[in-house]
Amino acid sequence: MTEISQLPSKKSVGVALIAPGGYAPDEAALARGILALQSQGCVVYDYYDPAAKYLRFGGTDAARVEQIYAAIDNPQVQIVLAIRGSYGMSRLLPLLDLRRLAASKKIFVGHSDVTALHLALLAQTGATSVAGPMLCGDFGEAELSEYTMSHFWQCLRQPEQVLQISAPDNPVVNVSGTLWGGNLAMLNHLIGSSYLPQIEDGILFLEDIGEHPYRIERMMLQLQYAGILGRQQAIVLGDFSNYRLAEYDNGYGFDAMLAYLRAHVPVPILTGLPFGHIRDKVTLQVGAQAQLRSDANGFQLTIQNPLILAS
Repeated sequence: MTEISQLPSKKSVGVALIAPGGYAPDEAALARGILALQSQGCVVYDYYDPAAKYLRFGGTDAARVEQIYAAIDNPQVQIVLAIRGSYGMSRLLPLLDLRRLAASKKIFVGHSDVTALHLALLAQTGATSVAGPMLCGDFGEAELSEYTMSHFWQCLRQPEQVLQISAPDNPVVNVSGTLWGGNLAMLNHLIGSSYLPQIEDGILFLEDIGEHPYRIERMMLQLQYAGILGRQQAIVLGDFSNYRLAEYDNGYGFDAMLAYLRAHVPVPILTGLPFGHIRDKVTLQVGAQAQLRSDANGFQLTIQNPLILAS
């Protein structure tokens, strides 16, 4: 482990870096991310070793588990931040003592592949975690997104977060429930396992990247057929981008897919949540209580944040 810090103040935040999935393909972004965290008042504890990457992963399965345990055993750490997603978190779930992770009271942060950890913690321990920015793709940007950074720290420093989103053509909704979800492919991946939370009357948020609309529809229908969507009060879609349509699609795109889902899923489906594999993203606490109000012009998502950094 490498500790990387400037002179810390009393309010410094300890951030542990781990690679639960893929390795960092851009070591310059890794270095920029560390500097960005330092500039925001963090002391960085780096448990990721670029030289120890294994295949497409940030280390062997055993080594990546050890990164996580080292991070939670460090009393100076408050936040455990994934360097990136890619794939590999679900390989670790049977190897992890999830109750030990929850008992550490650390704040686990990431999105994409890290969704598997968020959902497993919620399912098996009831612990809340944070769907938010990661080191390489967010803190490591050449120019930081002020939107992403402000929402991240707001989520971790305020007991209530109010997101006012301008998004036309959504159904009228006024519901409250458990906020949960993340990456659509990872959610589907966990169906039928003990790692998928059994949430009743929840607010389910979803995002993905590089998935053609027909694959998004197929995964959504799988959730529907498994009885998961029908138990929610609302579904809120984030960013679904970086797919390619072809002549064969014959007019079938995201809008056609969305219209089909809205006609066949008996739960309101909203779009426009700024979350996912995008530069400007909000941060969401998975397992928090939330209220969702929507009209034809947009929606307001109010989240009661149980995870607050000590001042």
